[in-house]
Amino acid sequence: MYANPKRAIKAYADIGVETGVAAANPHKLILMLFEGALLAVASAKMHMQRKEIALRGKSISRAIMIIESGLKASLDHKAGGPLAERLHALYDYMLGRLLYANINDVPGPLDEVTHLLTELNSAWAAIGNSPQASATSMPTIGSIQA
Repeated sequence: MYANPKRAIKAYADIGVETGVAAANPHKLILMLFEGALLAVASAKMHMQRKEIALRGKSISRAIMIIESGLKASLDHKAGGPLAERLHALYDYMLGRLLYANINDVPGPLDEVTHLLTELNSAWAAIGNSPQASATSMPTIGSIQA
């Protein structure tokens, strides 16, 4: 019935992501960005190990796009003040490390970015699980708005 099952699986996954985005509150959207960036970096590392240069580059580009156009762009510098500035600098650092990994074909910077994203993701998830967080008023870490 389906000529290409991989295409059907991808379409199903895309619909799942779109549905998740449409139904997500601002806090969940940031979590989804972290998860997407982590997935892209993991994919880049896998492609690096397999010597799949084009796919590695595509995965790193996706991680860069998520960090630059998603996480970094969602920072509210006015409300966040110094914390927003530090996060901005950290995201810039991650972008540089991703470029370095791609240009030099080395996995170390990918591991470093994975560690940083995991730490931020965990902190952001913990804020959402705090007793102060409610369904109507999600925290912004004083600096991030979605």
